[in-house]
Amino acid sequence: MTYISFTPAASTRAEIWPLLRLAVPLIVGLAAALLIGVVDTAMISPLGTVPLAAAGVTTAVLIIMISALWGVVTVISVQISQAEGAGDPARVATVLRGGLMLCLLGGTAGALLMIALYPLLGPLGQPRDVLAILPPYWVSMAVWIVPFTLFFGLKALFDAVDRPWTAVGLSYLGVLINVPANYALIHVLDLGILGAGLASILSQSISLLAAWLVLIRSPDLAAFRQAVSVPWSDIRKQCREALPLCLGYAGEGGAYAIVGLMIGWLGAEALAAHQIVNAIGGLAYMIPLGMAGAASIRVGLAVGAGNRHRLRPILKASFLIVTLWQLLAAAFFVATGRILAESMSNDPAVIDLAVTLFVIVAVLQVADGIQGTALGALRGMSDMNLPTVITLAAYWPLALPASYLLGFVLDMGAPGVWIGYMIGLTVAAAILPWRFWRLTG
Repeated sequence: MTYISFTPAASTRAEIWPLLRLAVPLIVGLAAALLIGVVDTAMISPLGTVPLAAAGVTTAVLIIMISALWGVVTVISVQISQAEGAGDPARVATVLRGGLMLCLLGGTAGALLMIALYPLLGPLGQPRDVLAILPPYWVSMAVWIVPFTLFFGLKALFDAVDRPWTAVGLSYLGVLINVPANYALIHVLDLGILGAGLASILSQSISLLAAWLVLIRSPDLAAFRQAVSVPWSDIRKQCREALPLCLGYAGEGGAYAIVGLMIGWLGAEALAAHQIVNAIGGLAYMIPLGMAGAASIRVGLAVGAGNRHRLRPILKASFLIVTLWQLLAAAFFVATGRILAESMSNDPAVIDLAVTLFVIVAVLQVADGIQGTALGALRGMSDMNLPTVITLAAYWPLALPASYLLGFVLDMGAPGVWIGYMIGLTVAAAILPWRFWRLTG
């Protein structure tokens, strides 16, 4: 074991299996949240292009809210990992209770903000026929944010204390409920897209209730439900640490959402194609997001235990795994793009555009994996501020102007908008690993 600890190649190999053991259930569990979106898309698509476009508009703005709130979840995960690495269950319990309170406050604020943003969609140029049917689905998905955020606050505990498959099972409980609920509410009760929103609320709420029951009844989690006081100073500290993360994630998610809004300027067909690619391509994004979570937890555990010599091997092993996985995802999108598009729409124009967008998504997979994993590793070290600046700079002053230039000034349409976004992603993928390497040198 001494040889493994101090030989770089061997120490990198030693990190591969622990990362995989954690990343796989994280990815599978995160995919469950997106599968609810895929189910919504598949169930809504028979209603026509305009309802599918309405789901696309909602998803575009919902991404901003969820991305911002992911900063809260990340702080909870990092703090629990560091406390668990230091062998301090009382601190784990304190972080969890304060974090859940922060999730409730943040989720409620996010839901109210999303509802308040609805009047801006018209001035932002979204299609009138889409806006005419949108409000019921929009409001219901805003309400869904609250149980979603609370569930992932609890999931952070299960992941950090080596119970990731518990979180997976709870996540897929929601998916199993979402499928029949969607069908019944959309098609049997004829509630249309409102039915999809109500089904999402129902399925996420049941997953949240099940997670809470596991926490209060599981014998091996007893140490983490001990009676601890959570002073408001602790919650304010969590809030301060979460703020730059929320800004960073919101910056990335907001840039992606504005890409969706730009595509909305091109009409309902372009927006429907974007929604198809967003629903399916988002599943591939769970690979770097899951690896980022695994790297963050592994780095947090190493920092808590005082094992800083493991930090670079963790990142190198993470890069190796995520690059191989993303190359496989890219090949999948190129090979099956038309089949995937035809399964979601019968509009030839929508299908042809979606096929082109799938090719672009395939190209950006590796850069997406690298930047997401490096960002997760930095956050495991509680390095929050500069990575946020790097992320915001890569997407806002670079990616979004490039998207507008290519999509509208150079008249490349939706493909140009996506290519511009890819430029910002690539820049972040170059700078963030360099930052981690400097801090661990």
